[in-house]
Amino acid sequence: MRHDAIVIGGSYAGLSAAIHVARARRSVCVIDAGNPRNRFAESSHGFFGQDGSEPRAMIASAQAQLERYPTVKVVAGEAVMARAVAGGFEVTLASGETRTSTKLVLAFGISDKLPELPGLSERWGKSVLHCPYCHGFEFAGGHMGVLQTGSMAVHQALLIADWGPTTLYLNGGAKPDEDNLAKLARRDVAVEPARIVALRGDGTSLSSLRLEGERDVPIDAFYLASQTRLNSPIAKQLGCALDDGPFGPVIRTDASKLTTVPGVYAAGDVARAPHNASWAVSDGVTAGVSLHQSLVFGPLQA
Repeated sequence: MRHDAIVIGGSYAGLSAAIHVARARRSVCVIDAGNPRNRFAESSHGFFGQDGSEPRAMIASAQAQLERYPTVKVVAGEAVMARAVAGGFEVTLASGETRTSTKLVLAFGISDKLPELPGLSERWGKSVLHCPYCHGFEFAGGHMGVLQTGSMAVHQALLIADWGPTTLYLNGGAKPDEDNLAKLARRDVAVEPARIVALRGDGTSLSSLRLEGERDVPIDAFYLASQTRLNSPIAKQLGCALDDGPFGPVIRTDASKLTTVPGVYAAGDVARAPHNASWAVSDGVTAGVSLHQSLVFGPLQA
């Protein structure tokens, strides 16, 4: 069966794109591998009408609502290859199954590349975090830490000081320049140069950082601007242009979320920085509406 659109990725951006195609009574297939980026978090915050909801439950509810539309097909699986064919695109799944469509939406998401510090990865999304807007209020007033992982660390530390007393941990790295040190001082952000040996605390919570020299410092929430990677090589296979974002590669799109390849749209974390569930949904809506309008007006311009 040929679809009007295939959406690769069934999380916030992908489902938002798909439902707008479905509501236009066009056929849409969503292919989803089932590994959303925020699966490590117990709750999502700041999302309109869903503050405090569990991310997977939100996705499951949205998928169930999408599947009520008669032109929708949701396929559980991983899309491993996509190529242009006559009149559209062919997508191949890991199972060997192929599906074809006139248009594509790339919303397969990204993964975080976490520093190799003992005790860090198991706390990711719980007490080791990347976004204070998503997970700052719950730790407000506690001891905040920011790990220097790149150029965004000072920016992050200056921001997070609004949620509580903050320390920038250099972890043996270079000290910020004098201008940034002055800004940190104005925000009462401490700077700790020592290397971090381990993160400590009960379960997935944090209570202290063990620093070199067997020194322990109290901490409640630890933030870092992780580097990221695209979850799929499909954008590159199709020839979509990529840009170097502040955290990792980003698929280049225009205001309509169209990539540099005609007929291919991209939405969510793969096509923007910074990242946030609300922005992912917004981008998905834009991609879905733009895709539908291209199905209507494209043939009229031929």
